[in-house]
Amino acid sequence: MGAFALSHTAWLAAALAAAGACTGILAGLFGVGGGTVIVPVLYEVFLLYGVPDDVIMPLCVGTSLAVIVPTSISSFLGHYRKGAVDIGVLKTWALPIVVGALIGIAAASVAKPVVFKSVFIVVCLFLAIRLLAGKDTWRLGDGLPGFAAMTGYGLGIGSSAALMGIGGGLVANVVLSLYRFPIHAAIATASGVGLFVSIPSTLGYVVAGWNHPDLPPLSLGFVSVIGFALLTPLSLVTVRYGVALAHQMPKRQMEIALSLYLILISLRFVATL
Repeated sequence: MGAFALSHTAWLAAALAAAGACTGILAGLFGVGGGTVIVPVLYEVFLLYGVPDDVIMPLCVGTSLAVIVPTSISSFLGHYRKGAVDIGVLKTWALPIVVGALIGIAAASVAKPVVFKSVFIVVCLFLAIRLLAGKDTWRLGDGLPGFAAMTGYGLGIGSSAALMGIGGGLVANVVLSLYRFPIHAAIATASGVGLFVSIPSTLGYVVAGWNHPDLPPLSLGFVSVIGFALLTPLSLVTVRYGVALAHQMPKRQMEIALSLYLILISLRFVATL
């Protein structure tokens, strides 16, 4: 039994390491934090280890956000060096996204597991349909809206990201593209959004889960130290390859690849409802 448990743990550790590698690629390629990879993998791992249902989703989300902190920094710096980041957009979004993330954390502290899953499914499917359709006629304007609308978008990005355990880059990417923002510039700018979401959100999930009786060993609130340690190293190694690939792939290929992935992940979570 001991040998079986050790083998089982080794396979789970390998799965987390592989997820970390995929996270880095996605972070650089699509300007996202990688939460759409991390949350489903962590969910399967924690489920196998018998983590209670009322803890498993906030633990997945909190750990995902912690991993997104270093990954987002690396992705953002890579895109910034290529001169593709629109700093003006990030300045406008900084405060609203942080406030939105805090709202999301407050909601997460009282939300049932089905809320986390439902938000994840709805947002992922919307983004997938938008990307898969690939219609330039699906737009809200030919230029970015005014301050009030951008503030509203920032609040929505921050709150949904904090509930989903993502960096917010996916949602930000779609918002920018709906206003005819060039796809490569949107990806590069969205990479900076993860910083505004992940840092305050990680701290919030640590506080929200502090001393919870059902947490697994080596957890800081709703952040698994083991999960963070296994996911982060390879994500930092592979993010540079994602950045390079993002500036080589045609727009349509990037849209189709991301949309198919989002549909697959959404269907997995639908099966758990």
